[in-house]
Amino acid sequence: MGEKALYERFEMLLKEFNTTPYGVSKKASVSQPTLSDWKLGKSEPKRITLEKICKAYGKNISYFYGEEDPLPVFSNIYPIELKRFPMLGEIACGEPRYTNEDRESYVMAGTDIKADFCLKAKGDSMINARILDGDIIFIRKQDMVENGEIAAVVVNNESEATLKRLYYYRERATLILHAENPAFEDMIFQNEELNEVHILGKAVAFQSDVR
Repeated sequence: MGEKALYERFEMLLKEFNTTPYGVSKKASVSQPTLSDWKLGKSEPKRITLEKICKAYGKNISYFYGEEDPLPVFSNIYPIELKRFPMLGEIACGEPRYTNEDRESYVMAGTDIKADFCLKAKGDSMINARILDGDIIFIRKQDMVENGEIAAVVVNNESEATLKRLYYYRERATLILHAENPAFEDMIFQNEELNEVHILGKAVAFQSDVR
């Protein structure tokens, strides 16, 4: 596929994700001069550049080259269909931190994840639940979760957020946010303090890089 055809595919990607070359540059960590030279026909895009763009937007390299990269046939290998989840900023796995909503950010993940949005974990309070700093946590919106489930919770008049295992005891009017790390103490809310707590939803999956 020639340079012109490659750039036409690139323009299709811009339209699909309602973005700009500058947006692609930031998201895919590709220099703007590289994209400009490509558009002006001064250079041909390197495969590694296209791979960065594909990774950032959940595309296979065949999106540009029209190549088929078939998976090997094994019983435990499954192809992935992708969809976009809105990223609502970072959520603390430690001390509560402000949740910054950024509706221009998205994460690509498999369509089998039944979630409404995702958050990036920060901190090490949930390491015993295998949730590490930098992991992407997928959240399904709901006002309450079952005891022992992990929830995204806003505390202190919706100015801070945290990810914890939740326990609620109605008869004692007590809610406990439990960290999965013995170095962190439980966060306990009782009686009128319960008004300070708002559950964003249940953590249903997480995405972690191989370390």
